[in-house]
Amino acid sequence: MHRPVLLVIAHGSRDPRHAATVHALVRRVRALRPEVRVETGFLDFNVPSVPGVLESLATEGVRDVVALPLLLTRAFHAKADIPAVLADAPARLRIRQAEVLGPSPLLLTALERRLYEAGLSPADKSSTGVVLASAGSSDPEASAVIAAIAREWRHTGWCAVRPAFASASTPRTEDAVRELRALGCRRVAVAPYVLAPGRLPDRIARGAADADVLADVLGPAPEVARLLLERYDAARVPELMPLGALGA
Repeated sequence: MHRPVLLVIAHGSRDPRHAATVHALVRRVRALRPEVRVETGFLDFNVPSVPGVLESLATEGVRDVVALPLLLTRAFHAKADIPAVLADAPARLRIRQAEVLGPSPLLLTALERRLYEAGLSPADKSSTGVVLASAGSSDPEASAVIAAIAREWRHTGWCAVRPAFASASTPRTEDAVRELRALGCRRVAVAPYVLAPGRLPDRIARGAADADVLADVLGPAPEVARLLLERYDAARVPELMPLGALGA
């Protein structure tokens, strides 16, 4: 079967750690599926730009592209920015926009991986409260999704899980940490629900100053790489969409 090019669309950042993390994730995706051509484009701040990559692909004679937003929720970038950029692509390209990454059970597994790497163990779950700390969005749909993920995650055995936001919405990370302390959780951990370092993840880290554990960003976790390929497969062959792919 003909395989479209996978174009991973990242937001971009002035912080060099952001692009480095995106590229590390893309390398892991390529290693998992070497027969798929994977390209990376950025909406802002970094190169190559999304329009530049699309123009290059069209010049090469590529016809089919799956554009995958490297986003955890369907906020403004997924609903407006990316469709607008794709609408201006060369007409000879056939482009399908894949769904955003979240929500997905794979992301919950990746979050727990990062918490365990930071020092927790599965035996700590019942006595540990977790702050699910996202970047935040003015889009109420995105905020509601974060709250729903926190509720779902709580049912996997944690003492309590509270959502928090680095911008646009409340509570902030430090407020959620205090709430979990007040609930009587023996320890409090902060799990950043973000893909790459940058200004807002740094704000999450500052808000975690009074927590016992601060996990790393999701970055190139193997579960995230697998999820990118799930979204790619669902977009290129909709009838083969995995039954467990929430949000796809």
